[in-house]
Amino acid sequence: MRRVVFNQKGGVGKSTITSNLAAIAAQQGLRTLVVDLDAQGNSTRYLLGEAADEAGQRGAAEFFESTLSFSVRPPKMADFISASPWENLHVMRSSPKLEELHSKLESRYKIYKLREALQGLSEDYDQIWIDTPPALNFYTRSALIAADSCLIPFDCDDFSRRALYGLLDSVKEIQADHNRELAVEGIVVNQFQPRASLPQRTVQELIDEGLPVLQPYLSASVKIKESHELARPMIHLDPRHKLTQEYMALFESLP
Repeated sequence: MRRVVFNQKGGVGKSTITSNLAAIAAQQGLRTLVVDLDAQGNSTRYLLGEAADEAGQRGAAEFFESTLSFSVRPPKMADFISASPWENLHVMRSSPKLEELHSKLESRYKIYKLREALQGLSEDYDQIWIDTPPALNFYTRSALIAADSCLIPFDCDDFSRRALYGLLDSVKEIQADHNRELAVEGIVVNQFQPRASLPQRTVQELIDEGLPVLQPYLSASVKIKESHELARPMIHLDPRHKLTQEYMALFESLP
């Protein structure tokens, strides 16, 4: 199963959702890989901690760079993957170099290379989670083409709701032109405040429109900031916390 977490809007929790659901998968014994395609590298730092800054490590940028030239002995995908501190959890790390490569990759039409590479890892991993940049660019399109399904974070904001329809149209375009098997698995409601009327009303409107809103909603919590600071996903920081339980229930609800 290859899932992409995608939203063109920044600050909606893509990296947090990707990393926490992947950490739960790994904790449950599934061989799990996180592919971080966002040059900001939030998932990389969250899951690798200080090791994210180690010099000389190869990751997503080096993988894409390798597709720009022919080699008699191409590098193995394992060369671009790092082990995390958590059992069963590996990361294809991000780096700022992704930004530098973007125009070259787009002009050389390397849009299917990620799908080919991840298909080759099907025997090595049970689940692959792909974190994407907050833009519909080469890396996001590559991820949508490579994925079986798509999760869309939604942060209960009116701007997010307005952007959601364009986002769904973008997914449909990828489905029509490049990946007919791609499914919108659902909308993940993030930073939900049950006592505030606006989030409740906004989410209910999505449900009334027939959009696939997943349960449970993920609560707003300062604990997630501590989780980021310590580079410890919630399942490893505080398994009994309400937010952790919500993440676990959300994970269990996925096919």
